[in-house]
Amino acid sequence: MSVDGALARVIRSAADRAERAEAEVCELCAAPVGTEHAHLYETGAAEVRCVCRLCSVLFAADGAGEGRYRLVPRRRLRLPPVDTAVLGVPVGLVFFVPRSDGTVTAQGPSPAGAMRWEVDTAAWRRLAAGVPLLASLAPDVEALLVNTVRGLDEHWIVPVDDCFRMTALIRREWRGLSGGGRVWPAVEQFFKELTERS
Repeated sequence: MSVDGALARVIRSAADRAERAEAEVCELCAAPVGTEHAHLYETGAAEVRCVCRLCSVLFAADGAGEGRYRLVPRRRLRLPPVDTAVLGVPVGLVFFVPRSDGTVTAQGPSPAGAMRWEVDTAAWRRLAAGVPLLASLAPDVEALLVNTVRGLDEHWIVPVDDCFRMTALIRREWRGLSGGGRVWPAVEQFFKELTERS
């Protein structure tokens, strides 16, 4: 065997190992998952877990995860402008998540992750009475996502994994004290790429 052939085999083997290491796997059974895959919300850790199609089927019915895991729905729905000022949230890029315990949290993405605070539940109920689709949000796994930054007026019902994806995008793109020149175009692109789905 030539030195060139052996070196090519070592390089190819290392590239294959790196590709396998980067490939996402199901966090329940370790099976490979594709680019588009389902997610479970782990309630105790408040984190989203990647799952394969077969494992996602196990959690499709309500109560299947005994409260520990909830299947994140895929629904995305663009809403007309919603007056979220009544909720007392002082930021223009925020997502609101109703919780299983009846509370509602607001989370604003920042370079350090998501800032989180509780919303007055009576104010949320009044808002949901005026916008009935908000009452249909699945607790813990769907959110009202709002962006009124830089002249935008975006209001969406989205799965929470979209919100976590946006938070990660901001952490990745933020530079300096004000965000720099990359973060806001990236946020605008994120919203342009949102598509409605049921």
